[in-house]
Amino acid sequence: MKKFIKRLFLKEDPNVYQDKDSHLKRVLTVKDFLALGVGTIVSTAIFTLPGVVAASHAGPAVALSFLAAAIVAGLVAFAYAEMSSAMPFAGSAYSWINVVFGEFFGWIAGWALLAEYFIAVAFVASGLSANFRGLVEPLGFKLPNYLANAFGTDGGFIDIIAVIVVILVALLLSQGVSDAARVENVLVVLKVLAILVFIFVGVTALHKANYTPFIPEYHKNPDGTAFGGWQGIYAGVSSIFLSYIGFDSIAANSAEAKNPQKTMPRGILGSLLIAVVLFVAVSLVLVGMFHYSSYANNAEPVGWALRQSGHPIVASVVQAVAVIGMFTALIGMMLAGSRLLYSFGRDGMLPKWLGVLNSKKLPNRSLLVLGIIGVVLGALFPFAFLAQLISAGTLIAFMFVSLGIYALRSREGKDIPEPAFKMPLYPVLPAVAFLFTLIVFWGLDYDAKVYSLGWFALGLVIYFVYGIHHSYLSKRAGDSEDEH
Repeated sequence: MKKFIKRLFLKEDPNVYQDKDSHLKRVLTVKDFLALGVGTIVSTAIFTLPGVVAASHAGPAVALSFLAAAIVAGLVAFAYAEMSSAMPFAGSAYSWINVVFGEFFGWIAGWALLAEYFIAVAFVASGLSANFRGLVEPLGFKLPNYLANAFGTDGGFIDIIAVIVVILVALLLSQGVSDAARVENVLVVLKVLAILVFIFVGVTALHKANYTPFIPEYHKNPDGTAFGGWQGIYAGVSSIFLSYIGFDSIAANSAEAKNPQKTMPRGILGSLLIAVVLFVAVSLVLVGMFHYSSYANNAEPVGWALRQSGHPIVASVVQAVAVIGMFTALIGMMLAGSRLLYSFGRDGMLPKWLGVLNSKKLPNRSLLVLGIIGVVLGALFPFAFLAQLISAGTLIAFMFVSLGIYALRSREGKDIPEPAFKMPLYPVLPAVAFLFTLIVFWGLDYDAKVYSLGWFALGLVIYFVYGIHHSYLSKRAGDSEDEH
């Protein structure tokens, strides 16, 4: 029994990851990571969640929900910046926790992130499909229900648009990260311009009365959730947090960063700062244009608000760019998810063929698997169902990374290089980041917690049935014991 428990706490040598990931090409710059981060964070959510959360939880104070969620995400981003600067390995939290806490905990953190990437690929593809169909239907192009909706939803069999976009992005990424980064950079600029156009046009249609009261009086919604008061703002934070989780996709690609000591912190913190400003600005403009109750059950509040205020052409342009811009989030999530699957294969935690690079030094086998699972989830499960599941796994990984700073500090300058960036206000801030992340997790709805529990149960079965017996770390430890 003692030997078994010792196996769970086996830590990976950081030099092993350094050597394994040395085959990946270091081609990504700060500009690429800023585009990747902004493209992934500022995605479907910015065009939908400000209106939805204002109507269902926070009223005009939805901007405070975005701000509070950003503070929690920012605290975790500090931890991510230090970790990725000290250990620029593929797989982000999975690889880091493997080094500082041990293989079992690394698997739990990685399995949590894998849920995020699988579901996020499907979520963004599903959202892109819905927005694209909303854009082209007025032009007379309408897909039959069985090709437009997820299986069992409104007569749907398969969401064919979601399938096509996942395949297109997979084909782009299979050509290499340099090509993907160039496409990402252009699309992100277009998307940010579209958001700025909405803000500047929307400011001309603000009504002061729509901001009063800024924090509505607290009461319970018919479904039992909170509306108004600080309770409503808190409920909004848990709903909104999925908007910010994209910055971890930057860290997953740190093995392909030029000068990661400086590139990673700038990319992670810079992209999050840009995203916060855009989210808060869109929220304030949206609730100022129309009373927050107008956005109830509105799947496209930004386009609707522009049309209702007399700007139909601007609405069409913004929505068209928004649809194109959603490709940026898909690129970011598929890039990060494929690198995480590669890391599992690299370490023998999942079949080792996932960790094989092709002749161009790209993990295209793991990309293929991620694409297939993304296609199945995005085509068969409805948008609302997927939205519930994204945050839970990521928040658990964030808790591990926040606490991991304590284990990392004692090793910096020894077997782990001294990083160029360190989390400020140590040892207080890592604990605060962990606590705030736990509070946000506690605010998730019941279904999200139950489904995440099921996902972790599956992860434990895979680890104890397959991973622990095939892990290269366990095999090396066993060989070492045999020699002695």
